[in-house]
Amino acid sequence: MYHSLQDHLWFMGLALEQAEIAYRLGEVPVGAVLVSPNGEVLSRQHNVKESNFNPVGHAEILALIDGAKKNQNWRLTDCTLYVTLEPCPMCLTGLVQARIKQCVFGSYDSKGGALSLGYHIHQDKRLNHQFSVVGGVRHFECSKLLSQFFRERRGAYKVKN
Repeated sequence: MYHSLQDHLWFMGLALEQAEIAYRLGEVPVGAVLVSPNGEVLSRQHNVKESNFNPVGHAEILALIDGAKKNQNWRLTDCTLYVTLEPCPMCLTGLVQARIKQCVFGSYDSKGGALSLGYHIHQDKRLNHQFSVVGGVRHFECSKLLSQFFRERRGAYKVKN
């Protein structure tokens, strides 16, 4: 089931709450929420790459793992993933593997986002699953949090003479 714009805004707000948790923990502020076809939140996750020393500790991957466990099925057919930042190629591929129905993201990522880099894995007919993607939902809020995080990090580094 495709959710309405009002639903997209609501669930992206929940993903933003997760991004804010990541921000407070010193993680890149990305949050993800996995939603069932009937609108039940199956998982709320945020990045944990730094705190767990986990190169695949992306919010999207964690939401898929948690949602699959709760669903007792790795196939997340008809589920929608909301994420505050455009998925990277790894995460977009994970979404194909999980068989989701739709991915809705907030901020575009010109340096690491799969779509911005031209990887349209979610539409590749050679793979056994395709799904729809909606970008730019609550873009300003998602981008602002990321920009603030990186601005603070850059300010913390001192140039040594």
